[in-house]
This record gives sequence, structure tokens and C-alpha cells, in this order.
Amino acid sequence: MKDVIKGVRYLRQGLKLMRQPGLRRYVAVPLLVSTVLFSAGIVVSIQLLEILLGWLLGWLPGWLDWMRYLLWPIFVLTAVLLVFYTFSLVTNLIAAPFNGLLAEAVERHLTGAPLEDTGGWQALLRDIVPSLLSELRKLLYFLLRALPLGLLFLIPAVNLAAPFLWVLFSAWMLAIEYADYPMGNHSMRFAEQRKRLRSRRLLAYGFGGGSLLMTMIPVVNFFAMTASVAGATAMWVGEFREST
Repeated sequence: MKDVIKGVRYLRQGLKLMRQPGLRRYVAVPLLVSTVLFSAGIVVSIQLLEILLGWLLGWLPGWLDWMRYLLWPIFVLTAVLLVFYTFSLVTNLIAAPFNGLLAEAVERHLTGAPLEDTGGWQALLRDIVPSLLSELRKLLYFLLRALPLGLLFLIPAVNLAAPFLWVLFSAWMLAIEYADYPMGNHSMRFAEQRKRLRSRRLLAYGFGGGSLLMTMIPVVNFFAMTASVAGATAMWVGEFREST
């Protein structure tokens, strides 16, 4: 439990770091991308909820009216998780090169030592393709596990537990997503990144769960990506950097 709380604290540290004067210019573009895409996500989620609730009310026979109060929050949670996690993936895909620069700047701010072999803003164009490939690799990792998990929503009785399993899976994926930026800056391979996080799984769940919660709260989710990148970098410096 201690590691779970520590993971959430690193996310809170990320919120503080993104307001530091020397880091604000690295926050601007990712924050703009988050604002635009999550605004779209809010609109889509409202429409999706209306469709799901309409289907739910039409599906239950009259004598099961009492179940509406039990199933309604489960469907709402499912819709919010699916929509905002999907938009989180798209947002990170677009902002990936800028997030790498933000992670580099945060690590430099925390340690006082520049990273080796980096080119700052001049390296942005050069890093676009590798950053996109990294995001696509994480997307493939996500899909290979999300599709079987998604089938659980179709199995009667089991589907009651599916949203909660999805929460755990989403928390793990967000920890992987954001830890990739500081770890990738040190040329750490994706398999090694996952190994490091598995060695501190509760820490990863705490951090990813906090990030997921931010992603689900309207307006607050505008800041979720930048705070998570900064927080993951702080977590890298505080927990993993010395073991490289």
C-alpha cells in the first residue's frame, strides 16, 4: 500500500513541476494538444452515454426495473473509461515528440545534469518518427490485451467485474505509457521498461491509477498528460535511475 500512495504522490509532484518557470515552455504544446482532444472526448462521451443508457433501459424487462440502479453506474464507468482512455492514447500519439522533450527538461531540472546525446528542440524533427513508432508499439501491446479483456463485457455475470479489471489494466498501461518517456530518453528498450515497472508493480498501479483518475475528470484531464509525463520522470529519478 505504501508504494501505491508513493505512486500517487509522484503524480502530484508532476502537477507542481509543470508550473515551474523553466519548464513551462515544454508544457505548452502537450497542454494544447490535451485541451483540444479531451474537449472532443467530453462531447463524444456524453453522446455515448446517451446511447448506452437508451440501450440499457430498452433491454431490461419491466420486472427487472430495480436492476437499472445497479447496472447504470457500471455502464457509466465503462463508457467513461473507454472514451477517455482511447482519447488518452490518441493524445499521447500526437504529442509524443514533445513529451520526450518535456521528460528531458524535467529530469535536467531535478538532477541538474543534462542528458547525454540530446539535441533539445533541434532534435524534435529527428525524433518524430522514433517517437511515433514507440507509441505504435505501445498501442499494439495495449490492443493484444485489451481485446480479450473487452470480451468479458459480453459474458453475463462476468461483465459485472469487467469494468474493475479494466481499471487495473488501464492503470498499468498508463504507467507504461508515461514511464516510456524518461526511460526512452536513456535508450531503454520497451521490454526492459516493463520489467522495471513489474519490479515495482504497486508503485506503477498507484501512479497509473492517479493518472487514470485525472483523465476521467473533465477540465482536470486537460492537464493529465503533462502532469503524468513530469510525474513519471520524477518517479524515474527517484526510484529507477540509480539502478541503471
